Amino acid sequence: MTPMQEFYEKQASVIIKNLEKRNMEGYYCPDSKSAVEKAMSFLPDSAVVSWGGSMTLNECGMMDALNAASGLTLIDRSQASTPEETKAMYHQALCADYYFMSTNAITLDGKLVNIDGTGNRVAALTYGPDHVILLAGMNKVAKDEAAALERIHTSAAPPNAMRLNMKTPCGLTGVCSDCTAKECICSQTLIIRYNRFKGRIKVILIGENLGY
Repeated sequence: MTPMQEFYEKQASVIIKNLEKRNMEGYYCPDSKSAVEKAMSFLPDSAVVSWGGSMTLNECGMMDALNAASGLTLIDRSQASTPEETKAMYHQALCADYYFMSTNAITLDGKLVNIDGTGNRVAALTYGPDHVILLAGMNKVAKDEAAALERIHTSAAPPNAMRLNMKTPCGLTGVCSDCTAKECICSQTLIIRYNRFKGRIKVILIGENLGY
């Protein structure tokens, strides 16, 4: 085990204990492969599954695993051919059995911090799907809420805006300007500090750098 691997494991154990205090389940996996296997182990064969936009889910192989699984019903908005179909799928996803996403940041004391543009992702995290499974690289860890928000505005939102070809100030310059641009991807901020529905939220921390 390298010093960094040991660091990630020990830091994750602290976060997992704090997630438990907030009525969320936490797990640590040293790599993407074991994280995807852990996530898939939670899914019954006939589950209805959807997800929020996430580079982490793509990079770790979670999306490949979901698409390759037999028996699952997938609500995949990328298959929509019109804005109306996309909107309908956003609503259907809120009734999914399982919803997958990452988190923009997670604090050492176990809070999930997310900023969204459309709001479908944070809406599903808050209420709707019976189960929400989050996969996050240890690069998403922040000391506290202030550091988490700083991380999102400086390291997550700008590259995401560029990835989505958004004509926001951060997408054009790489620097957040606290904008109110039409395509702003920082429209809603959500901090999950406690989960009232035991067993609903599971967080799988991965000992790798994943996503933004």
